[in-house]
Amino acid sequence: MRVSLLAAAFSAVLTACTATSGSGPQGTTGFDPAQLAKTDVDRITDAHRREIFASLHLLAEKLYRRNPREWRKSAASVEAAVGRIFEPRYAWRLPEFEGKWGTELVLLGLREDYRGDRVAAFIGGLGGMLHAAFEEKTEFFVTDDLDPQKLYNSARNVEIAAWKLAQAHDAEGRPLLLSNEMNPEYNLSFEREFGKMIGNLDLLTDVVADKTHRGIVKAIQSVASFMFLPVAGLK
Repeated sequence: MRVSLLAAAFSAVLTACTATSGSGPQGTTGFDPAQLAKTDVDRITDAHRREIFASLHLLAEKLYRRNPREWRKSAASVEAAVGRIFEPRYAWRLPEFEGKWGTELVLLGLREDYRGDRVAAFIGGLGGMLHAAFEEKTEFFVTDDLDPQKLYNSARNVEIAAWKLAQAHDAEGRPLLLSNEMNPEYNLSFEREFGKMIGNLDLLTDVVADKTHRGIVKAIQSVASFMFLPVAGLK
C-alpha cells in the first residue's frame, strides 16, 4: 500500500522539481541543504500543497473576472484583489472579515445580505481552512506531522463549498457569484480546479494515513444536508 501511494504521488514531486529546475547558469540547479531534512513524504506534501494553493489562486482570479463588481469593492484591479487575499501577513484574516475565518467565512461570503467582497470571503475562508489542515505550515520536514483526518475533512469541505457556490442565489434567483455556465468560453473550468484540489487532498490523505498508521473516519452526507466538517479544532 505504501509503495503504490508513494509511486502515485511522487510524479507530482517530479513535475514540481522540473518546473523549478534551471535556476542556475546554463540550466543547472544548486544543491539545497534543506533537502537533507526532508523525507519522500515531505517532498510529496510540499508538491501537493503547492498544487492545491495554485488552484485556489486560479479560482480567485476566475471568480473576480466573472464578478468584477467584487474586486472593485476592495482593490484597484483583479491582481491587487487576489494579492490581498493571499498576502502572508494577513494569514487569511483580512481586517474586513471582523474575526470570521475558515468555513464560517465561506458561508458569510455566500449570504444574500453580505455587502463585502464575496470572492475575498469565499476564497479567504477556503484558504484559511486549508492552511489549518496543513498545520499552518508552508513547507514540511522530517519532524513535521500532518493529521490525515484534517486533510480528508478539507477535501470534503472543498466539495461542499463548490456545491454551495453553485446553489447560492438571491431572492430573484440570480447567482450571488457567477461561476460555471454552459458556455465554451468558461467550459466548467471552475469544476476542474475544484476537482484538482479535491484529488490532491484525497491522495495526500492516503499517503499521510499510510505513513502515520492512522485511520480516517469517513463522512456520509446527502447533498441536501451538506455541513462543513471540522478542521482547525481537531487534535
